[in-house]
Amino acid sequence: MRIWLIAIGILAVIGLGLALYFLKPVNGPARDLTLVGDATRGAYLLVLGDCVACHTDAKAGKAPFSGGPALRTPFGSFFAPNITPDPDHGIGGWTLADFSRALSDGEGPGFMNHLYPAFPYDSYTLMSDEEIADLYAALMALEPIAEPSIAHEVGFPFNVRPILAGWKNLFFTPKRFAPDPARSKLWNRGKYLVEGPAHCVSCHTPRNALGGPDTSHPLAGSSGGPAGNVPGITSERLVAEGYDKAMLIEALTTGFTPGFDILGGAMGEVIENSTAKWTDEDLQAVAEYLLGEE
Repeated sequence: MRIWLIAIGILAVIGLGLALYFLKPVNGPARDLTLVGDATRGAYLLVLGDCVACHTDAKAGKAPFSGGPALRTPFGSFFAPNITPDPDHGIGGWTLADFSRALSDGEGPGFMNHLYPAFPYDSYTLMSDEEIADLYAALMALEPIAEPSIAHEVGFPFNVRPILAGWKNLFFTPKRFAPDPARSKLWNRGKYLVEGPAHCVSCHTPRNALGGPDTSHPLAGSSGGPAGNVPGITSERLVAEGYDKAMLIEALTTGFTPGFDILGGAMGEVIENSTAKWTDEDLQAVAEYLLGEE
């Protein structure tokens, strides 16, 4: 009996230790929340992130940013919420601090209100303090839409929000983008866009059984994630498909590929809503990062 009690005690201690580890907060560097955002700059960030695609159910006739269609994953269906400044159904009641915490640490207002990683906060955490303030200003300048957000359709145990802290402790490291001093300014801008606000890595990187990104194979292609089956966009894959920098920019602005095909589906929406509206410099930066010299 004494041996069993000791064994139970050891297991209890181990269980408590694991619980404390997996439920501990995951927070990044503090941000400067005294900054005043610029809505015009923020509007371009909305374009860079293609926010309108996820947060607008155009087929249902909803207004822009008032709530998106279902993102179907192996864990359930997720619905991007209303992010207009409506005080009851949108984020009109959010402070800049609330908004910053959502994008930087993946946590909404309230206690342990962890956000699902279908929202790519693991990319947005790389954004600068000024950009967070600018994006907040742009959203607060939108027309408020009184459209209730649709609840996620997620079964047990994934509907228990506190356990998302465990996912974060395993797969999420909140931090800010750090340029590589050995690389050009253009290359660094491209890397920042791909990994940050444009969140290309979120869709194009493989994920494991728990939905965590396989960071050892970035941009190698993914299946079963929020975007469904998406191809790899590594330099090797792009070169094999006939892309050079000019052709990649052409594809990102018109949708035409080197094989005389047209990019459709989810990527077609990204092109229409986002990349076709990027500045020339940002298009060149992404091409430099994905296809530049090693």
